[in-house]
Amino acid sequence: MKVLRTVSELREYVAELRGEGRTIGLVPTMGALHEGHLSLIEAARRNGDAVVASVFVNPTQFNNPTDLATYPRCEEADLRLLEEAGASAAFVPTVEEVYPEGTDAPDTHVFDLGQVAEVMEGKFRPGHFQGVARIVSKLFRLVEPDRGYFGEKDFQQIAVIRRMAQTEGIDIEIVSCPIRRGADGLALSSRNALLTPGQRAVAPEIHRALAYSVNYSQSHSVQATHDTVVERLDAQPFMQVEYFEIVDGRTLQPVADWADSDYIVGCITVYCGKVRLIDNITYRKPEKI
Repeated sequence: MKVLRTVSELREYVAELRGEGRTIGLVPTMGALHEGHLSLIEAARRNGDAVVASVFVNPTQFNNPTDLATYPRCEEADLRLLEEAGASAAFVPTVEEVYPEGTDAPDTHVFDLGQVAEVMEGKFRPGHFQGVARIVSKLFRLVEPDRGYFGEKDFQQIAVIRRMAQTEGIDIEIVSCPIRRGADGLALSSRNALLTPGQRAVAPEIHRALAYSVNYSQSHSVQATHDTVVERLDAQPFMQVEYFEIVDGRTLQPVADWADSDYIVGCITVYCGKVRLIDNITYRKPEKI
């Protein structure tokens, strides 16, 4: 596996792959890798792609300086995992390499992200998705991949990236991959490493509450389903629900009734201590989306 640290090295390597007639799969990450990330590498390899994985903690998508400062970083372990998983190359740039103009310089380009970016994470993390679009569009234009691979834990982010690619005219297939969970059901996340032992013990209640609510929803209203999830989680030690939205899986707009859509997803963010955890569950889904 090649380790690329500059844009020029990345461009040269991509040109080599294209010269060999290879298709390219991009797996953008912020490091602190786990099995969820590695499953994206596996998916890309199954499609026959040469896999370029980025490892970059992107400062422009953090609206909380403490969150940026405490985000886990473990480059040596990340590179070892990527090589073992079969990645072709890892792009590991500095902040200065990605943002030579500086991260504080105003980005004159405002991305048209539409309604999918205005709810949930967009509401609670102002500017977050503009930062995501900024870095992902940079990576798309540098690598020019055939496919980009993203985990469904970040359900809203995938919708935003699809919108960004469409409005920016970037020709790429966005591949969403299933959530990977621990044996106890907790969605794998780099942030899990920040949990104390006590917090880690209760964190699986997030998925348990969501899974319980799927059956509950068969005989209860959208509002009642929402309330039972929030009440159950807020009763747990360390936990406080920031939001839980039951939305149309395509538009991400809230639904009031189960008959409002054939594709309905519940998206949740919970603070476990000071650690912000996200998850989602599907309530209704058509055979083809």
